[in-house]
Amino acid sequence: MIIDCHGHYTTEPQKLHDWRKGQVAGIKDPAQKPARSALKISDDELRSSVEGAQLKIQRERGTSCTIFSPRASGMAHHIGDAGISLEWSQISNELVHRVCGLYPENFIGVCQLPQSPGVDPKSCVGELERCVKEFGFVGCNLNPDPSGGTWNSPPMTDKWWYPLYEKMVELDVPAMIHVSASCNPAFHTTGAHYINGDTTAFMQLIQGDLFKDFPTLRLIVPHGGGAVPYHWGRYRGLAQDMKKPPLEEHVLKNVYFDTCVYHLPGIELLTKVIPADNILFASEMVGAVKGIDPRTGHHYDDTKRYIDQVSWLTAADKKKIFEDNAKKVYPRLKGKV
Repeated sequence: MIIDCHGHYTTEPQKLHDWRKGQVAGIKDPAQKPARSALKISDDELRSSVEGAQLKIQRERGTSCTIFSPRASGMAHHIGDAGISLEWSQISNELVHRVCGLYPENFIGVCQLPQSPGVDPKSCVGELERCVKEFGFVGCNLNPDPSGGTWNSPPMTDKWWYPLYEKMVELDVPAMIHVSASCNPAFHTTGAHYINGDTTAFMQLIQGDLFKDFPTLRLIVPHGGGAVPYHWGRYRGLAQDMKKPPLEEHVLKNVYFDTCVYHLPGIELLTKVIPADNILFASEMVGAVKGIDPRTGHHYDDTKRYIDQVSWLTAADKKKIFEDNAKKVYPRLKGKV
């Protein structure tokens, strides 16, 4: 079995984008704000949105199922207030739930949280609980920078975040640490801000002692961990200078990395530095990089091909990466895959 832990609903019907455009316009002009009931998307439209995209690629590449969430850049927590974010998150999660209901063997839901800059993360608890208990979702995406590129929230180890962690532990669900769109022109959304978010969050986890308070909390750092594997010696040294335990004890019992790395040398580095027990297969298709690599003739995001080519990974290692680790990190997958 091959479980892709990182998939987003990036092929949403245009009606959703039109509704969101009206919602955003309504922030300045309430007369333009559409009613939720105005958004009408049929099951056939949902099927059409994935049949020629995510489902087609799953079949071509041999992926068994995808852990599926709303478009990450579309979360845009920096737009509007907490009420806008809640409404948008609810609508986005409901659409993902419907897709998962149409294709229960192919998609398993993960929710967008209704975060908003400066707003207590406790405000996200209700939507997380709804998605897990009512929709059967198995996790959430957690944005460490709801401001969209100004990084004015407390570090992820701050007690400001604790109400959300408490609920995650209670529900036994992990979070993928995933920023959203950048509103800072200095940071390209997918090429800079995403990688900044991965790297920054990992450094915050080194600096704090979050897992002493939450020993069962599980976090996934996507995109291969950003710059982390490449600079593993730097992080080991920084942790040592801070008198922290070795990274294997300090973070790797709770932190995992995915394989959204789009060339073989990157996957080779990841698998040399990070233990196989801490790597989850992912492709993020259809996502940030959709094209074909002219050097290989294959899509950049066909990450299974890279893992298959890593000679030092044993069959047992590959089974952990493709299947076992996802089941360990997302225990609510039990009975779904």
